[in-house]
Amino acid sequence: MTAVVFDLDGVLVDSERLWDEVRRSVVAEHGGRWREEATRALQGMSTPEWARYLVEELGTRLTAAEAADVVVGEMARRYEAGPPILPGARETARAVATAYPTAIASSSPPALIDAFLTAADLHDLVRTAVSSEQVGAGKPAPDVYLEAATLLGVAPQTCVAVEDSTNGLASALAAGMTVVATPNPHYPPDDRVLARAHAVVTDITRLPETLRRMQ
Repeated sequence: MTAVVFDLDGVLVDSERLWDEVRRSVVAEHGGRWREEATRALQGMSTPEWARYLVEELGTRLTAAEAADVVVGEMARRYEAGPPILPGARETARAVATAYPTAIASSSPPALIDAFLTAADLHDLVRTAVSSEQVGAGKPAPDVYLEAATLLGVAPQTCVAVEDSTNGLASALAAGMTVVATPNPHYPPDDRVLARAHAVVTDITRLPETLRRMQ
């Protein structure tokens, strides 16, 4: 193991429910109709991908660019007082980033990733952060994890990825990384995908100990 790559939403920030709430509201306000399978389908998508989904699959009467602007703008507004960092996540991320080269590979837009790094005082420790907006495809494609490994200057097969969702776990596995799952209690990952993780922690504060055992 040469590096650790964190997902953001659901791993370090309790934001999955926020994304879901905001997207549902935008769909309802603009003539679309939410489908229950949409919540899981959207997790891990890049901004262009989920914006198209809101329009093409859920019938939102906006352009994809408009849908993205409205949703991300509302998320940014809600982050103004600071992102909802999960208990123990700040301290855990700092401990891990002190011990290993560390990156973030997230489906959140760069501005929201930056808001987390600022709030958690991690800019000096996390070496690089990649949004799926900046690569070819969002999760479950491996692109964002492969790019994070490239920017860290390490082989993906020597990285540990920390993920919570079905699409995120599938993405990190497709990149060839060793995967530690931190299952989201509100949106539990698919059991078949979770079973492929190399380790499971239900409390993020247990991650440093888990990483030491994996060396």
